[in-house]
Amino acid sequence: MLKSKQFLQRFSKEYAKFTPANFKLKRALVVTKLSRYEFEQLRHPGLSKEQLEQKLRDRGTDVEMVLYLHNLHKDFERRIVQSFQDVGCEVKLSSRLEFRSSLSKDVMSWADLIVPVGGDGTFLLSAGRASPLFALSQQKTPIVGFNSDPLHSEGRLMLPKHYSDNPADAVARIKSGDFKWMHRSRVRTTLLGSNGKIPESTDLFRHTEVKMEQVTTDPEMLDSHMASKYKAKMKRILPYLALNEVFIGEHISSRVSHLQLVLDHQDVVNKTKCSGLCVSTGTGSTSWHTSINRITSSDVDDLLRSLPNSSSADVLRLRENAQEIAQRYNQGLLFAPDDPRLCYSIREQICVGVWPSPKTFKERDFVKNVFVKSHCIDANLVIDGSISYPFNDGAKALLEVHPEDALLTIALD
Repeated sequence: MLKSKQFLQRFSKEYAKFTPANFKLKRALVVTKLSRYEFEQLRHPGLSKEQLEQKLRDRGTDVEMVLYLHNLHKDFERRIVQSFQDVGCEVKLSSRLEFRSSLSKDVMSWADLIVPVGGDGTFLLSAGRASPLFALSQQKTPIVGFNSDPLHSEGRLMLPKHYSDNPADAVARIKSGDFKWMHRSRVRTTLLGSNGKIPESTDLFRHTEVKMEQVTTDPEMLDSHMASKYKAKMKRILPYLALNEVFIGEHISSRVSHLQLVLDHQDVVNKTKCSGLCVSTGTGSTSWHTSINRITSSDVDDLLRSLPNSSSADVLRLRENAQEIAQRYNQGLLFAPDDPRLCYSIREQICVGVWPSPKTFKERDFVKNVFVKSHCIDANLVIDGSISYPFNDGAKALLEVHPEDALLTIALD
């Protein structure tokens, strides 16, 4: 348990003086991805190697490719460990599976640097465990990620792909302080209610629902203004920060999500029925946020063909450049990782009859914070696609960005 406000204030003071030049790298925690082959081994623990491979072949899986990618990652993993050892670092290796255990807090306290090796999923896991509210210590451990398979993984959160060819160069630069800090904003989620209780969180890792260790923060009284505005007495900050996004919606995707939103503590209550709410950071704007809001060249072409003057020379020229127009629009959806704003997106909002209310409610916009009240039946609040909390009728949450919650990452050109 901790008093979150005082805890985060200590953080901001400590890291005001934290520069690359005085960063002393002595201990590195390497967190490795769970390969597809390892995943299948966990699913079928009673099968021998031969039996497992036969089962995969019977399923139509390209076993040779699965094994090739598994070995590719393991070889790269060994290169990363060796690169840190070559510059005098002590290295501990933790699989993505092990890193989700309660032991990870002790390991993080030991490490000067967390090094996810794999793809963006492994990075997001490491970021979640590096949350100051999870670690419950005064140590804010920085992160740097290496893409183990840049040919098959975009790895937007990792170092540029050329460092996958020669990771020793990156490690040498980090050791010498030849890098820049990047502060990535994260979403803080605060539950509001009458008693300050916090529901159990569920781990969605390995495509199953497993009750995870329950890390909690202390409940706090709301000030009189907030208590009156949101009809609640207590608040409780969730111990996990979202690097990409927070999603709120019904557990069954085909069921309509009924939500109320208050933007930037305004006096307007926005009511929507939709397929869920996605609240994204600048880091997450390259991910689900873009997938929800992007348009295709076909969308542009359909829009242009609907114009009254669709056969004019000007419109025909635009139709010829539909791909470029779509790309420019999609690029405009992105915003900086350190942007203090959030961008909310309403998925497939119902726009019939009285919905939404008011009619001027935008499906997407930038905000400093968003208050959400659920009128759902079987809904969840999901942090970075992996940590889930029940969020059913009457549940209330405030989503916002605080500078002291930013994830400290290493950036190299």
